[in-house]
Amino acid sequence: MLAAPDRNESSEPVASTCSLSSWSPSDIDLVAVNTIRFLAVDMVEAANSGHPGAPMGLAPLGYTLFTRHLRHSPSNPDWANRDRFVLSCGHASALLYALLHLAGYDLPLDELRSFRQFGSKTPGHPEYGLTPGVETTTGPLGQGISTAVGMAIAREKLAAEFNRDELDLFDYRTWVFASDGDLMEGIASEACSLAGHLALGSLKVFWDDNRTTIDGSTDLSFSEDVGKRFSAYGWNVLEVEDGNDLSALDAAATRAAARTDRPTLVRVRTHIGHGSPNKQDSSSAHGSPLGESEVELTKKALGWPLEPLFHIPEEAREAFARCVPTGKRLEAEWEALRQTHREQHVARASELDRRLDASLPAEWQKSLPVFGPGDGPIATRSASGAVLNALAPKFPEFVGGSADLTGSVNTYLTDEGNFSASQRLPRNFHYGVREHAMGAVLNGLALSKAFIPYGGTFLVFSDYMRAAVRLAALMEVGSIFVFTHDSIFLGEDGPTHQPEGHLASLRAIPHLTVIRPADANEVAAAWAVAIERRNRPTAIVLTRQKLPILEPTAALARDGVALGGYVVSEAPGGLPRAILIATGSEVATAIEAQSLLSKDGVDTRVVSLPSWDLFEAQPAEYRESVLPSALAARVSVEAGGSLGWHRYVGDRGATVSVDRFGASAPIGDLRDPFGFTAENVAARLKAVL
Repeated sequence: MLAAPDRNESSEPVASTCSLSSWSPSDIDLVAVNTIRFLAVDMVEAANSGHPGAPMGLAPLGYTLFTRHLRHSPSNPDWANRDRFVLSCGHASALLYALLHLAGYDLPLDELRSFRQFGSKTPGHPEYGLTPGVETTTGPLGQGISTAVGMAIAREKLAAEFNRDELDLFDYRTWVFASDGDLMEGIASEACSLAGHLALGSLKVFWDDNRTTIDGSTDLSFSEDVGKRFSAYGWNVLEVEDGNDLSALDAAATRAAARTDRPTLVRVRTHIGHGSPNKQDSSSAHGSPLGESEVELTKKALGWPLEPLFHIPEEAREAFARCVPTGKRLEAEWEALRQTHREQHVARASELDRRLDASLPAEWQKSLPVFGPGDGPIATRSASGAVLNALAPKFPEFVGGSADLTGSVNTYLTDEGNFSASQRLPRNFHYGVREHAMGAVLNGLALSKAFIPYGGTFLVFSDYMRAAVRLAALMEVGSIFVFTHDSIFLGEDGPTHQPEGHLASLRAIPHLTVIRPADANEVAAAWAVAIERRNRPTAIVLTRQKLPILEPTAALARDGVALGGYVVSEAPGGLPRAILIATGSEVATAIEAQSLLSKDGVDTRVVSLPSWDLFEAQPAEYRESVLPSALAARVSVEAGGSLGWHRYVGDRGATVSVDRFGASAPIGDLRDPFGFTAENVAARLKAVL
C-alpha cells in the first residue's frame, strides 16, 4: 500500500505520454510485463551471462513508467525537454534494453539477441553514446543516482535561465531506478544528501527493495531504515508494498510527479527473479543465468510459451504502441512553445539555441587574459581563478564550485552568488565535503549539453572521486576537474595532503586530458583546451605556490599547450646536446638548470610537456621536432612519481621525481631534500651525459 500523503503535497496535474485516467490494468498490461521479463531472461540465457533477477522483479515498474509517466520521444532520444531515465542499477541492463526496444527506440530485436556480445548496442551495463535512450553510463553502483542529481540541477538551472512568462521550456523530470546496492554506496549518500539540501523536486527515485545481493540477503550487511534516512535528507518518501501491483505503482509515480518542492524516494518491495520456482528471492538469480531447466519452469509458471525465444506478442506491441506518436506530439508541442519563446524573448532564445547546439560564443578567445613578467609570480591556482572570471561573462554556461575548498582552489565566480534551494540562477555551487558526489554531479550537468561544469579540490582528493572521473572519460563528456595543491610543495600540510602518484594515476585513464600548466599563460591555454574539447573531460592540475611568468609569449604557450608539449627554452647555441623535460612548477627549475649547464658548456633544450595525451596525439613529425630521437641524453623533472616517464627519457635518461611520501615543512625546506633544485637537476643531466 502507499504511504499516507504528506500534507504539503502539491495537487498540480501530471502530464504523461499516455492516458492517466483511473487505471485498471488489463490482460494486455500483464502480457506486456511478462514480455519484458522474458526478453530479459532470453537475453541473459543467449549470452550465458548477465543479471536476470532484477529485470524480472522490476518489469512491472518499468512498464508503468515507460508507458504512463515518462515524457519521452523514442524517435528523438535527444529532445531537450525529455524526461531523463537513469537505470542506476546498471547490472539490470536487460530490463532497459527490453523497454527501449518495445517503446520504439532505434534498438532492433537483433541487438537484444546480441546482448553482451562484441560490437552490439546492448553491452553488459548501459553505456551513454552507444545505445539510443541511455542517458548515462551506469554499472558502478551509486554512480547513476548521483549523476541524476546533476541532471536535476541542470533542469533547475535551465528553467531559471530560460522559462519566461509561463513559457515553461524546461520542466522535465529525472526518474531513477536504484537498487539496495546503490543506496549502500557512499557516493549515493553524499549525492542524495545534497539533493535534499537543494530541494531538487524534479528528481524521482524508485528504490528496488528486493533485499538480495550477490552475497545473499541484505540482512548480512544492511539493516538501516532507509526511509528515515531519506526523510532526514529532506526527501519525500513513499512506499509500494507489492511491486507487481500496477495500480499502486501508477499511483506512486503520479504522486511522485506531483511533488515538486523536494525529491521523492519510492520504496518498492519487489522479488528478485519473480516467477522462478526455485530462484525467486535467491542470490543465485542476481548475477547468473537461470539455466535452461529453470527458464522452462519459470515460463510454465507464468504461462509463457517456451518457443520462440525473444517472443513479443502483438498485445505487448499494442501496449507500447502509443509511445512513439505521443512522444512526437509532446515534442511538437514543445517546439511550438519554443517558437513562441523565440518571438517574445529574442536574445534569450538565441542564447538557448547556441547552448543546445554546443556552440561557443563568438570571439571568446579574446577574453583569455595574457600575463606578463610583471604579473608574476603567481600560483597557477590563482591564475586559474583569474582566467575563469575573465571568461565567465562570455560563458553563461559556466557552472561550478568546490568541495568545501572555495578559497583554496579559486573556482568562485565573483558577483555570481550561490546556487541554493531558493536561488536557482547563481552559478556557484557549494558541494560540501563531498568530492565523489561532486564528480558525478559534474557529469550530470555535462550530459545536459547546455553547461560547461567544473569542480575543484586538492589533487590528493582525486582519489575520492576517481570513479566519477573515469566514467566522465568513458562517456566522453566535458566535465572539467580542477585539482590544486599538486605536489609536495603545498608544504606544511604534509604527506597526508601531498600527492605523489596521482598524476600517473590520472594519466592512466583513457580519454581524460590531463594538463599541468607551468605558468599563468599555460593556465589560460589549459582552460582554452578544456572549453574546446567538449567531447572529453579535462583535469587541470595546479600549484599552491607562486610561479614566475615564463619568457615565451602567451601565444606560444597557448599553441604549445594545445599540442601537449613544446620547446619552452631552446639551447643558447641552438644546437642542444641534451633535453630537460618538465611540467608545471618544475619547468622554471629546469630553465634555471639550463642556465647553469650553459655556463659549463652544456647546451640544453627545455621542453614543457603539460599534457602527455595531447602530445601523443600529435603527428610523429611534430613529436620528433620537440624531442629528437638523436638526443638520448634526457632528464625529466616533475614533483610526482616517476612512473611513465621512461617513454620520454628512455633507457639512458633519468628522472627527478618523488617516489616516496612527502614531508611536513615550509616549501623552501623541501626543495633540497627532494632534489628539486637547479643544481641537482644540472648534476643529474651531467651524470647522464
